Amino acid sequence: MTLQDNYNSVNNEIKMACERSGRNTDDIVLIAVSKTKPVEMLQQIYDCGCRDFGENKVQELIDKYDRLPKDIRWHMIGHLQTNKVKYLVDKVYMIHSVDSYKLANEISKEAVKKGVTVKVLLEVNVAEEESKFGITSEETLSFYNEVSVLPNIEVCGLMTIAPYVENCEENRQYFVKLHQLNIDIASQKKDNDYRKLLSMGMTGDYQVAIEEGATHVRVGTGIFGTRNYAI
Repeated sequence: MTLQDNYNSVNNEIKMACERSGRNTDDIVLIAVSKTKPVEMLQQIYDCGCRDFGENKVQELIDKYDRLPKDIRWHMIGHLQTNKVKYLVDKVYMIHSVDSYKLANEISKEAVKKGVTVKVLLEVNVAEEESKFGITSEETLSFYNEVSVLPNIEVCGLMTIAPYVENCEENRQYFVKLHQLNIDIASQKKDNDYRKLLSMGMTGDYQVAIEEGATHVRVGTGIFGTRNYAI
């Protein structure tokens, strides 16, 4: 199968998941997770119509930003160190991995310096895996309240990385829980400007995530094939 075949297949699966759950495909953003992949492959997917790409390393995102069309929306989906924030804030469309006040504050400071407002998602370790970053479910409401008042940051929603499982149904519980946390945040907002975005679901489980309310799914292998981490 070609990259275009893969991309079309994923979009078709998204459509079917939306039909099963009574949702509109226009409400789902497919992020092509392009980490370790050469710009030529990204250009091919871009030519298929994709405009949202996800990277997990700052340097790689910046290199690709400089070499690819400027209407691409770049999503930072990997763990972000505070000392790398300054290179990123004016290039990235959204940061999905805000998991500490220290990081959020640094994003805010650098955004103020560069005169931009940065869209962020709060990363929640819903499954409580020791190997994963993210705040706990119990901390989510108070963390949102702390971060949302920082200048030049727009907290748009939540993100989680579900466990790697053979049966995607095992992750449904975590997607349900993140969706509920989003509802809890929205219900305490008086001014109703919280966007309630949910970044959840990857190649193995994005259809289940859509059924449970995902607005952004992060698909790498399903589009680009197995990646070589030795690069």
